[in-house]
Amino acid sequence: MEPVSLLVGAALLAVGYLGGRLGRRRPTAPGAPLTPMCGCAHPLSQHDPGSSTCHAEVPRDAYDKRGRWQGHSWVRCPCRQYVGPRPIDEVFAPRVLPPAD
Repeated sequence: MEPVSLLVGAALLAVGYLGGRLGRRRPTAPGAPLTPMCGCAHPLSQHDPGSSTCHAEVPRDAYDKRGRWQGHSWVRCPCRQYVGPRPIDEVFAPRVLPPAD
């Protein structure tokens, strides 16, 4: 082989190796489970699978008749439908039990 092509190949190999070492992603925390979250910041477990409504409660400011702040009142989440990532079993095979009448 000619020496110029060997030098070019070695330079490309070195540039690729250094680029891979310097540009790699750092690993995330191992063992940290990812929970699917909706746009309302509630997990999938808080949403009804049939109607897709959210069952969680959120704090809302409460005021008296004069407009003074009195604290928080807990109201139902206004989320109408779960918009987060779908579980993989619902994507490929719909649930068959219990039967829907």
